[in-house]
Amino acid sequence: MKYALAGLIGLTVLTGCGPASEEAKPTEKAAADIKDSAFNPNYKNYLKTLASDEFEGRAPASEGGEKAVSFIENHFREWGLKPYDEENNSYRQPLPLVKLMPYKVSSLSFSGESAPESMEYRTEMMAWTPRVVEEVNLNDSDVVFVGYGIVAPEYDWNDYEGLDVEGKTVVMFVNDPGYATGDPELFNGNAMTYYGRWTYKYEEAARQGAKAAFVIHETGPAGYGWGVVAGGSPVKFDLKRDNKNMDRAAVEGWITEKSANALFASVGKSLEEMKEQAVSGEFKPQSLDIQAAMTINNKYEYLDTNNVIGYIEGTKYPEEHVIYMAHHDHLGMDPVREDDPIYNGAQDNASGTAALMAMAEEFSKQPRPERSIVFAAVGAEESGLLGSAWYANNPLLPLGKAVGGINMDVMNVYGPMKDMVVVGYGNSNMDDYLKLYVEAQDRYIAPEPTPEKGFFYRSDHFNLAKKGVPMLYAKGGNDHFTKGREWGEEQRAIFNRDAYHKPADEFDENWDLRGVQQDMSLFYAVGEELANSREWPKWAPGNEFEAARKATQDMRK
Repeated sequence: MKYALAGLIGLTVLTGCGPASEEAKPTEKAAADIKDSAFNPNYKNYLKTLASDEFEGRAPASEGGEKAVSFIENHFREWGLKPYDEENNSYRQPLPLVKLMPYKVSSLSFSGESAPESMEYRTEMMAWTPRVVEEVNLNDSDVVFVGYGIVAPEYDWNDYEGLDVEGKTVVMFVNDPGYATGDPELFNGNAMTYYGRWTYKYEEAARQGAKAAFVIHETGPAGYGWGVVAGGSPVKFDLKRDNKNMDRAAVEGWITEKSANALFASVGKSLEEMKEQAVSGEFKPQSLDIQAAMTINNKYEYLDTNNVIGYIEGTKYPEEHVIYMAHHDHLGMDPVREDDPIYNGAQDNASGTAALMAMAEEFSKQPRPERSIVFAAVGAEESGLLGSAWYANNPLLPLGKAVGGINMDVMNVYGPMKDMVVVGYGNSNMDDYLKLYVEAQDRYIAPEPTPEKGFFYRSDHFNLAKKGVPMLYAKGGNDHFTKGREWGEEQRAIFNRDAYHKPADEFDENWDLRGVQQDMSLFYAVGEELANSREWPKWAPGNEFEAARKATQDMRK
């Protein structure tokens, strides 16, 4: 029964020559049918349950988090999905975490002839240790400016070229040179690349042997203010690691613009002068002729939570697979709050987890596809995309044979929208597979409005993209079919202001879930097409993830 749901729009799929043909236009009535169709009537119940007070905000390794895991697992079993651990008939993929709690952080002090004043914790700098140790000390560590801290062969860029930073403290700008210059020919122009993410910069600094790495905070290129950096909890989570594994820098952190100016004054330069130097194309790392010192006292504990993985095995090509992904965790509870201590996380991301469940339920009712379909409800996303990172390193099926994937994070609960916003638009031709179905709903694809903020690198699909898997991250936009764009933008703004990562993100009976149904039908159609074709989506030429995909191409022959 091919296209059990996509059949609503009367589409014909052509395989062997790329995504669905532009000539297969649906009728006007068919487009109207899918626009208002109910993809899965059980969706609301899944959403309402996951976002309920009973689940206590679904924090990793909490009682509420365990309830969420059990809820998803029980439904996967009910629908007859094959389990992640077939030997034990378990859908749980153990996700071992470590909780890092810096309880005493000194100021960041300097020595040297032109040394600036010490930088105070939280107000002038933020710092922590990613190492699983009780104390780290930074003593007389030479400070070196490394531009943007990027090593990107595909862009012929290496800020560390000819430099040995073993044991040193590196300082670098956030984002990448394309954003800084606005040059569309440099990196990806205004749109942030992977190399612009602060997480990459810490990883690269560690690979280079740095003892400490500090990123200069600027609100524009970072995409958020200093309050986001310094105002949250200093507690961090990571994947469980051996105490002796010191493949991370001892200190990671941020410094303010004002602090950076003070550092650069040691060599008679300003922040803007150093930025001009960093984007010149002829950049050379520069010692600041000062030494840094600080101490971080740390506590840690190990925690155990789970990803929940089920799959439908393909009839012809069982190792080739399509991945649907959503994170089931949120922020849990804050016992200090007396008014409302539960961070229910209804939109973020009970809405996406419920969509994943609805997708699995619908596929389970249909004849098995030729390729497998994996449903991954991952944990600890709010703690740093950890569940998806663990899955990417410990996949159910070889990721070299992953056809492509769809990530669902914060679904549209405001009703049918004309636009479908693609985050990371143009990264791969997964956009093309989506386009025809979007148009069948009398809608249009819209690139994300703020690509410079790097949202493509801030949700779970990113960890699979790093392994070379083309990933689609899209969601209903703001252009409401009847109420217009201004109304839609207002709803998003209210959520971001009043509810995002706050207790107010609760289920609302007044939500218009036709918007979610609308988008789920699209995601189903794209996945169903890929699961019954011989196509392999591709990254755009020159994309930073293209090399990882090419490295596994022999697996797909």
